[in-house]
Amino acid sequence: MNTLDEQLRDLIPRLRRFALSLTRNSSSADDLVQASLEKALSGWGDKRADGDLRAWLFSILYRQFLDAHRRSRRYARMLEFFTGRDDAEPSVERIVIAQSTLQAFDRLPTEQRALLLMVSVEGLTYKEVAEILDVPTGTVMSRLSRARQALRQLSDGEISSPSLRILK
Repeated sequence: MNTLDEQLRDLIPRLRRFALSLTRNSSSADDLVQASLEKALSGWGDKRADGDLRAWLFSILYRQFLDAHRRSRRYARMLEFFTGRDDAEPSVERIVIAQSTLQAFDRLPTEQRALLLMVSVEGLTYKEVAEILDVPTGTVMSRLSRARQALRQLSDGEISSPSLRILK
């Protein structure tokens, strides 16, 4: 049986890959992995003895990401309120350039990307993903189906950027 240290060392590249897909920034991904491991080690007593270490760490990392994302949105709203500026919104030109350079996978919503990565890349079972997201297994299956369908449509070019409609 591997020691805890060896198990963690084996999982760090997977955690980092998952964090990088969520944050899209190498240094932010490293920070997220570090914070997640710190939280996991400090809460080691709360881990179920029969639980899967990999699923537990992915759950912690995903929740850390969501918490940080919420905090950053709150901070941006407060900054806008006190300064009267909206620095959180990128310019239209930057949005168009970013959208045109993203590949089909990057165009999926974060939740769909995360779900596809957990199941397809990391090899987690539906049950493990359901525990991570704290939803029923059937919900994971339907969300995964929708994510795969959206990815297919994006890859085939069926979904394009919204076009302008003329209203009368």
